[in-house]
Amino acid sequence: MTEDNQGHIHPVSRVINEAERIFANLGFTVALGPEIETEHYNFDMLNIPADHPARDMWDTFWLKTKGDKQEKLLRTHTSPMQVRYAENHKPPFRIIIPGKTFRHEATDSTHEAQFHQIEGLVVDKNISLANLKWTLEQFFKEFFGPDSKVRLRPSFFPFTEPSVEVDVWFPSKKKWLEIMGAGLVHPQIIRNFGLDSDEWSGFAFGGGLERLAMLKYDIPDIRMFFDGDLRLVNQF
Repeated sequence: MTEDNQGHIHPVSRVINEAERIFANLGFTVALGPEIETEHYNFDMLNIPADHPARDMWDTFWLKTKGDKQEKLLRTHTSPMQVRYAENHKPPFRIIIPGKTFRHEATDSTHEAQFHQIEGLVVDKNISLANLKWTLEQFFKEFFGPDSKVRLRPSFFPFTEPSVEVDVWFPSKKKWLEIMGAGLVHPQIIRNFGLDSDEWSGFAFGGGLERLAMLKYDIPDIRMFFDGDLRLVNQF
């Protein structure tokens, strides 16, 4: 096989592999979950009941099911695996959850109907935002470079309280860019894990892997990851 026709690792796969390596060095385990999810895990167990306005944040691909009382859907985020993992493992634990997610979005340079997310979850005792910030700082300094800095801004997510947006400082661009959402795990979610929220706490974070790849490799359009143009992957 000549150099011209050798295979190449897709940039999204490269980012997943690098993220898994960095987080493994921080004591995290990789957890994977189903892409076809139930309404129970995708919404209900994450503090997003049927009448909660936060459900309007996602345009969901619902699936037709026959003889199944549980509504099925293509997962809108990787967060359902938080609950699935916690149901079968005793704390303390640290996990990351990379994988495909699906939302009925209008396609443009920064949005696609199928994309990849990476989710992180830590459950332990006496967890604070300081633990969250330190973890993300270690990750982004390794991923983007030692001069990267992290700042947290107040936000809202139904499964974390308090919730924050995570910005990263890019010295080469001389500006802050929003990268992901995060926060301390909501006490109700801790109880949904089957744990005592007075004893256990945690933090969670999640963001798009394509966004990380676009920033790391200076790729201008998310659609380039999926159009099959070998001029992209052959650069890696």
